[in-house]
Amino acid sequence: MQDHIKKLTKRAAVTIMDRQLLNGHGSCVLWFTGLSGAGKSTIAAQLELHLLNRKVKCYVLDGEMLQEGLNQDLGYTAADRSENIRRIGEVAKLFVDAGFIVVVATVSPNKVNREMARSIFGSKQYHEVFVDCPLEVCEQRDPKGFYWRSKLGLMGSTIYERPEQPELTLHTNEQTVNESVAQLIQYMEQHELI
Repeated sequence: MQDHIKKLTKRAAVTIMDRQLLNGHGSCVLWFTGLSGAGKSTIAAQLELHLLNRKVKCYVLDGEMLQEGLNQDLGYTAADRSENIRRIGEVAKLFVDAGFIVVVATVSPNKVNREMARSIFGSKQYHEVFVDCPLEVCEQRDPKGFYWRSKLGLMGSTIYERPEQPELTLHTNEQTVNESVAQLIQYMEQHELI
């Protein structure tokens, strides 16, 4: 029992600052929110490649990927959507505490749930990125069949609430993926995250 306590004490002695110093960069969550088809997952994947090439420890938590694993027991009710965001936030927090830059790519359609996610992190750790794209463009893209399934009544009904004051907005109908990644990198450098 004493050995177990020593291990826990030893682990607790390593702080987030220690991990950030070791990594040579800060840790945070970039919480991508936007309509399905806006480009969140595509931009997240490209940003991850760019950061890895710069030797930045990072990880993408994609909402669709988590729906197939950790959150497979959740549906599309308001309570399930809220629990989905809470779980994603808690997992992201573990990565942030480990010294990673975490990119969360999930619709997270309502303000209350995004504020709940923000509350999981410290004030300097949560950065909301609004991946803004007009609904008609997203409907044309519909890479995951979301709008088609929604019209059939298979997704429940949810109204997307646009963020009022995101830290950063990407206009994906006006800029390329590379331009969006460049805007993100510039933001991260300005805020001394990398």
